[in-house]
Amino acid sequence: MPDIVTLTMNPALDVTTFTDKVVPTRKLRCDEPFYDAGGGGVNVAKVARVLGASAAAVYPAGGARGEQMSGLLDDDDVEEHIVPIIDDTRECFTAIDRGTGLEYRFVTPGPELTADEQEQCLAALTKVAAGAQYVVASGSFPPGVPGTFVRRIADAARDAGARFVLDSSGDALASIDSGVFLVKPSLDELCEWVGRELSTDAEKTDAARELVDRGIAEVVVVSLGADGAIMVTADDAVQVPALDVEVRSAVGAGDSMVAGLVVGLLQERSLHDALALGIACGSAALLTAGSHVCRREDIDRFDALARGL
Repeated sequence: MPDIVTLTMNPALDVTTFTDKVVPTRKLRCDEPFYDAGGGGVNVAKVARVLGASAAAVYPAGGARGEQMSGLLDDDDVEEHIVPIIDDTRECFTAIDRGTGLEYRFVTPGPELTADEQEQCLAALTKVAAGAQYVVASGSFPPGVPGTFVRRIADAARDAGARFVLDSSGDALASIDSGVFLVKPSLDELCEWVGRELSTDAEKTDAARELVDRGIAEVVVVSLGADGAIMVTADDAVQVPALDVEVRSAVGAGDSMVAGLVVGLLQERSLHDALALGIACGSAALLTAGSHVCRREDIDRFDALARGL
């Protein structure tokens, strides 16, 4: 029985390659591409497994790309529960310019899920999450899935007796009004949520606590980019700065951070140390190309730095 169950409504087969220089019009000669199973919750489950937690990924998949994703997750030792869909799983493409180190990401919208396919995703989540401690919904929603669908995911997590963690954006983020244990907006998303600019750390903390006071979530974690992140509850607020890491690729870094946060809480760490593990996982992800899963030795090294050891 997994402790962590993730739901990815819009998974992707991630394709990554390198080229000497990205320029318009000309043919760009690229390295042999490599493939990863991607999408928010899928990435969370992969990193949770690296940390030694038991994790299962629920996701819809169709066509040859869906089959390829499944094989890749077998390699990542992730328990998967696939909801078959009519259309093909999407493919997202990343090209990395060797000369500049810049990363160019091409993200497709994904297949449109029918009402029946959406119901099947919820049914699979409800079944797999029975007895789990955390349900994590991460990533975008595909065409056909309204933002309000997130409320039904929250209800399914509650019915399973699990804490619900949300890392999404747009309508999905705006649609939640209760039922969330932890939500992870970016600073821009938090500003939009509360309707004002937030300049100082105190303003950011106060805005995050507004969401807690309104009953939207028990814990709010705000990603601050180069400034790290803050974690706010009704009674406490902690901040962990970002680590100085050479960035190879930012794909999956936010998802990796969520995985570290959830595993840290699962391990009953303090708020500071749970956030430190999140920062460590996000930093370790920056060292890997594309959505390759981060390495445990990098996580452990960064975890000690983030905790000040």
